[in-house]
Amino acid sequence: MAYNFSADEIFEMAQQIERNGADFYKKAAANVQAEDEKNFLLSLAQMEETHEKTFADMQKELADKEKASQVFDPVEEAVLYLKALADTRVFFEKKAPGSDMKEILKSAIEAEKDSIVFYLGMKELVPGELGKNRVDNIVKEEMSHIRLLSGKLLEK
Repeated sequence: MAYNFSADEIFEMAQQIERNGADFYKKAAANVQAEDEKNFLLSLAQMEETHEKTFADMQKELADKEKASQVFDPVEEAVLYLKALADTRVFFEKKAPGSDMKEILKSAIEAEKDSIVFYLGMKELVPGELGKNRVDNIVKEEMSHIRLLSGKLLEK
């Protein structure tokens, strides 16, 4: 069965992905010894938490028709489905790769790329009149993470 998700549901998923990302960076920070690396990773976790709040704020701005689900879902299975996708597809309880900062950065870049691909795929499920263009804002936020991580990786 095909699902058409509303922008509201996409923002729910985005918030879950950001929570998962923050957890990833906090765990990675606990594994590194160098104070500057630990601080960098904790700042990334903070960015993820800020993005989660940004997405929550954007979600609040949605018009009622943008919040409407496009499927009959009396027991909210679609929301559970979206949460499962967010938990497993991007930052899926990924273990921080030890204390090697290069490996942590590579893993984080991969997860951020996956999140962008995920959002672009999900964007196709949101009908245009239901806030498809708002999903673009999520993609831009994730692209900024990749630029930051790539810059740090080049320093290594």
